[in-house]
Amino acid sequence: MTRTNAATDWPRLMFDVSLLWADAGMVVALRSWRIVAGGPAVAQREVERMFSEKVEAGSELAGALAGGRVKSPGAAARKALKVYGKRVRGNRRRLE
Repeated sequence: MTRTNAATDWPRLMFDVSLLWADAGMVVALRSWRIVAGGPAVAQREVERMFSEKVEAGSELAGALAGGRVKSPGAAARKALKVYGKRVRGNRRRLE
């Protein structure tokens, strides 16, 4: 039996995307609660953190894609999952 390349294992990729999607939804809910319940100073910090994380993640992914380190569409999707997943999981742990 041959093993497929992990970067192009599309069913596994879709499963991993689904997990990230569920975690991201939880982070949105937890962040919304924190922004509403935390008062103006907490809300300001959380919104600033949210925007800076998005810029940082986007820059990291763009660098990887533009730098030629990603060789296929599957590898690009895996890289995006890795970059954004790391931040989403970290935020979920921090906010729970």
